[in-house]
Amino acid sequence: MKTSLNNGTTRMLNKVPEITLFFWIIKIMATTVGETAADFLNADLHFGLTGTSLVMGVLLLVALVFQLRAKRYVPAIYWIAVVLISVFGTLVTDNLVDNFGITTKTTTIIFSGALLATFAAWYASEKTLSIHSIFTTRRELFYWVAILFTFALGTAAGDLVAEGMQLGYAISALVFGAVIGVVTLAHYFFKLNSVLAFWIAYILTRPFGASCGDLLSQPIANGGLGLGTVATTVIFLGTILSLVSYLTISQKKTVSAQTQR
Repeated sequence: MKTSLNNGTTRMLNKVPEITLFFWIIKIMATTVGETAADFLNADLHFGLTGTSLVMGVLLLVALVFQLRAKRYVPAIYWIAVVLISVFGTLVTDNLVDNFGITTKTTTIIFSGALLATFAAWYASEKTLSIHSIFTTRRELFYWVAILFTFALGTAAGDLVAEGMQLGYAISALVFGAVIGVVTLAHYFFKLNSVLAFWIAYILTRPFGASCGDLLSQPIANGGLGLGTVATTVIFLGTILSLVSYLTISQKKTVSAQTQR
């Protein structure tokens, strides 16, 4: 369903999911898959960073076309786009670091600036950064650009903490998990602005999920648990598929019930 706003912009039903526990579970798992899938395609299948980036870039563009053309939030389409943008965002940072020799500290600064610039342009244009009002194509484009930079920034910041500061994967996961916990407490008990709290948590779940993915997939000699990228990716993708299937069925039941009223 679409309607016209006073300024002539087409208004759609909100295109992103409600922020529930399911949202955060799937999002964290998507970030883990972004890390392990990128490593699998790059190293295990020998696509190389450039080849992997091209393949994932094309798949992401296709997914975003379907997402942008959808008239409402469709769980399968939306979460496929999130998983793919997670992988691609990881690859953007990895390309800058590995192929161009840019340090993780510099990439963290670059993507922090890019994300802030995106938020500034988004707010100047729409007067809001709330994801509860993604009902125009322009707002949705701002949303996906911001999402891409959160994944790229999270990758850079995660690598900076885990590898640059040599904290290791387990301690990095604990650090980022603790900060997410602090943000959550600040929101619920100290009235931290909900939009600000959401975007801070969204950025932090990327390095948290990536640290968890590396902890599970990397060899024991490198500080991991040795599950490998294939097993870790399959486990998390399977879990994401199950949760998205559940959400799809639940959405259909809700729509059906509303139609019968």
